[in-house]
Amino acid sequence: MKFTKMQALGNNYIYVSLYETTLPEVSLPELSRLVSDVRRGIGSDGLITIEESRQADVRMRIFNADGSEAESCGNGLRCVAKYVYEHRLVNTSVFSIETKAGVVEAQVHVRPDGSVKQVTIDMGEPRFGAGSIRYAGNSVIGDEDVVLEVGTDQLQGTIVNVGNPHFVTMVDRVDDNYVQAVGPLVESHKDFPERINAEFVSVVNRNEIDFRVYERGSGITFACGTGACASVAALVRKNLVDERVTVHLLGGDLEIEIRDDGHVLMTGEAVTVAEGTFAWPSAEPVFTAL
Repeated sequence: MKFTKMQALGNNYIYVSLYETTLPEVSLPELSRLVSDVRRGIGSDGLITIEESRQADVRMRIFNADGSEAESCGNGLRCVAKYVYEHRLVNTSVFSIETKAGVVEAQVHVRPDGSVKQVTIDMGEPRFGAGSIRYAGNSVIGDEDVVLEVGTDQLQGTIVNVGNPHFVTMVDRVDDNYVQAVGPLVESHKDFPERINAEFVSVVNRNEIDFRVYERGSGITFACGTGACASVAALVRKNLVDERVTVHLLGGDLEIEIRDDGHVLMTGEAVTVAEGTFAWPSAEPVFTAL
């Protein structure tokens, strides 16, 4: 199976174009678990397939490292946009991508040599509050926030749906040990029957925030594009930041803008790491260095 490994701010996936290769006879969840394994597979945060679409120019499907299918992935969208433009699967710099959450618009920023390093995705208009996701709790505060019983503590956060579900919590200072301890408890909390992405953010100033994430199905990752969008959207609603914000993630920075119509624009890098062949069924990858 031919694959391309790509990353955006350290959030890395194995990309398989069904325009150009055939999948092995295995379910996509199982394949994602196999390729994500850092010892017996290739090593990644999951698997993304690039396919034909009846609704958009191309379609992507996202599978987390544990095999669960996600609705959307901001970093994955930027990498898909880079891939399909550079592989001439689209012929314009602005085009549409179908996800499980719906269709979004991508714009690639083409360099003089024809390559793409930066991509902007219009993530659409987020939805807020317990009614925007499957929520089984009864601790709603106002229109957007809920309180979780986490161990012996209570944790208040904002629910934001940007195609996939997020729980955005304000902290005085982002702390990796805290995220590792609390993130899994939020992700799998009984109030979220379909699990949730957990974001921990602190405001640096009205145009900058620090950000950490515990992703549903993948754990701590270097970046989460949809989580960055959800966090800025939540903070703008609370009038804690302006409409253009630089988000400092573990893997680098994202530029997030909330337009006047409520749509969230996300701009950031997309990088090809390697191309190779996954030697099914022995699961011994062969890399071609770039």
